[in-house]
Amino acid sequence: MTVTVRIPTQLRPLTRGASEVTAEGDTVAALVDDLDRRYAGLRDRLLDARGVRRFINLFVGDEDVRHLDGLATALRDGDTVVIVPAVAGG
Repeated sequence: MTVTVRIPTQLRPLTRGASEVTAEGDTVAALVDDLDRRYAGLRDRLLDARGVRRFINLFVGDEDVRHLDGLATALRDGDTVVIVPAVAGG
């Protein structure tokens, strides 16, 4: 499945400045693997040993994968995944 991935500004140095890229995967985990093959280091910025990093949100359409099946969330051809870093202030 070909999926469009929207990249936040903070991660664009890893995607050579691209704000949107395409990748392949039938699940979010497979998509992240493909993204890391294409853009080395991206997986480490998105995932840790427990799954999606605490301050990263991954959305498939309008749904946070944490509220779906996590990294096992199924993807369909043409889906859009949006990477959203959490914003905190004080």
